[in-house]
Amino acid sequence: MTTGAQTPYPARPRRSRLRTFLPLAAAAWLVLEVWLLTLIAGASNGLVVFLLLVAGLVLGSVVIKRAGRRAFQSLTETLQQQQSGVTPASRPNSEGNGLMMLGGLLLIIPGPVSDALGLLLLVPPVQKAVSRYAERTFERRLREAAQGSLGDAFQQARIHRPDGKVVQGEVVRDEPGHAPGDAPQGQRPPLSR
Repeated sequence: MTTGAQTPYPARPRRSRLRTFLPLAAAAWLVLEVWLLTLIAGASNGLVVFLLLVAGLVLGSVVIKRAGRRAFQSLTETLQQQQSGVTPASRPNSEGNGLMMLGGLLLIIPGPVSDALGLLLLVPPVQKAVSRYAERTFERRLREAAQGSLGDAFQQARIHRPDGKVVQGEVVRDEPGHAPGDAPQGQRPPLSR
């Protein structure tokens, strides 16, 4: 029900820093890669730049293929061990396939900075350090997110109106048999007979 009074528009929520700076960082990365490639071309010639780009593409493809095969082999061995009733033992070499694939992808992306980062991710101590950091960060984010339950997330409702306003509300379920005066329903028939 409206009273005819205009409600002021609520203040727009602030954009997250990631949404603000990610496009700027991607543009700066692209400009840096192109600038470094032109410096390399100026110091040597265009053929060297072309060979660097082709070498990065080939090496990155080989790394991704190898990491994929290792991951698939590890998965098959684990499944075979589980089917035979043996608890799968952890293998020291099975970790890092995702980071190895990321390194291969960075090698495929043209540019000396992405190539350097890709080669750095192929070094096992760096893989372990990045893996530990990512695991700690992921666990911390999970602990922070576990404050509310999944049911609480579904209790809140937002209605987006065509004029851009967001009306917040709460879901209230009236189930038969729980309110006074409601008769409990019997067991429902099965869906298929």
